[in-house]
Amino acid sequence: MSQYPKTQRAALTGTTRRLQADDCIVVDKGELRKAQVGAGVGNFIEWYDIGIYGYLAVTMTSVFTEGMDERMGLLVTLLGFAVSFVVRPLGGMILGPLGDRIGRRKVLFFTMALMAAGTTLIGLLPTAGQVGLWVIIPLYLLKMLQGFSTGGEYSGAATYIAEFSPDRSRGFMTSLLNSGSMLGFAAGAGVVAATTAITTSLWGDDAMREGGWRIPFLIALPLGILAISLRRRIPESPSFEVAHEKSERGDISPMFVRHNLPNILKHYWPQILIGCALVAADGTSAYMLTSYMPTYLETEVGANSVHTAIAAVVVLVLLAVMIPLVARLSDRIGRRPIYAVATIGNLVLLLPAFSLMQVGTLWSLYLALFLVSLPSACFLALTGAVMSELFPTASRFGCVGVTHNLSISIFGGTTPLVSQILVEVTGNSYAPAFYIMFFSVVALFALLKMRETASRPLLGSVPVVSNRGEAVALVEGQDTDERIDTATMLLTPARPSQERVDAAH
Repeated sequence: MSQYPKTQRAALTGTTRRLQADDCIVVDKGELRKAQVGAGVGNFIEWYDIGIYGYLAVTMTSVFTEGMDERMGLLVTLLGFAVSFVVRPLGGMILGPLGDRIGRRKVLFFTMALMAAGTTLIGLLPTAGQVGLWVIIPLYLLKMLQGFSTGGEYSGAATYIAEFSPDRSRGFMTSLLNSGSMLGFAAGAGVVAATTAITTSLWGDDAMREGGWRIPFLIALPLGILAISLRRRIPESPSFEVAHEKSERGDISPMFVRHNLPNILKHYWPQILIGCALVAADGTSAYMLTSYMPTYLETEVGANSVHTAIAAVVVLVLLAVMIPLVARLSDRIGRRPIYAVATIGNLVLLLPAFSLMQVGTLWSLYLALFLVSLPSACFLALTGAVMSELFPTASRFGCVGVTHNLSISIFGGTTPLVSQILVEVTGNSYAPAFYIMFFSVVALFALLKMRETASRPLLGSVPVVSNRGEAVALVEGQDTDERIDTATMLLTPARPSQERVDAAH
């Protein structure tokens, strides 16, 4: 279902001309690969930082809250994770509309520089033992800087790759961002595990608290320099360039107008609500697995930190493989069936998974994490594509920035903190599972209102294809292809001579 009634759409666009092969954007495969690498490296580093902070949470509690009650100190450390999400919506609200105005590429370059700087500076902070508990303030400020940059990072990268990808493989192409994110998290967990093993073998059990914790953060500096270098070479999104050029015609349809934040909320609030519900289920599920599980397994189950990190690396690498496979399937059968599997999967698998964690053996740990990862793979396979498919090109970056960051900040980023509070208050070790299951139920209702978007041109854009032959085939079958709706495309009005030729056919 389209966003406007068909007759209203035709009136708004001011044109009902047929799609022609020359209207389609044929993707340059070399440029697409360059875009994929340049955009993906930012998400890798973002989740690398999340991984090292999550897996160093217990160590950082002793480093930054020395002298404080241990369990209270853990909450303060987890609050540092949550506080970075407080400013994520602000980053999305500022950087998103800016990306719609000046281009996706420039904003992605800026967010990468901020993110790398924030992570590196955390590794240079003094400890509470050196300067006192006030060091928590600069820690929180740096986490907020990271949060602001992340507010434009994922929404910008997802928008950029979605607009660069052929319509038939958009799910697969955008899913590689989250696949790279999982590898980034796995890299973070792996670096923490390796650093812990090496430093403790060389300098004793206190080596990580005495300075070894800095190493994973400082590694972000060379990674950031590499990422910035790659992003300097990426081209602008072709769909953005076409829409930006043609929108100067002054069409009256809101679909083809670049909106500010108030008008984004005015015109697209139904899609924003659907997106927020889906992202809440996605975010709580993903952040519980990637950011809270290390703390939960160490404090509630008593698992060894090195074993936990190694298990997470194995599961996350498996997740990185599953994500693009599920996304490829969604390109063929649709996004809605995959979302249904994800939401129902959480409702069915989480309680057995948490029961397995309580067994406390190595095999049960691996099996439990695997069960938790299955629904997450389905959610993460779709996020980038679906968020981009909900909104039109002219305001896509801004819309995705608001929707994704608002929901991920309120629900996803607070998952470790809220989960730990629920365990403390209720005394129930299954409380985090019920918390995640609630949002899956909400997403299931939102799914009923979501239109199917797989393999369709993005709203406000012309079709994007892999080759000229695909464009010709698409044009020839447009009368019977339900995926083609020219009223949602910004087509240049046909010349009178061209209209006569079309009429003859």
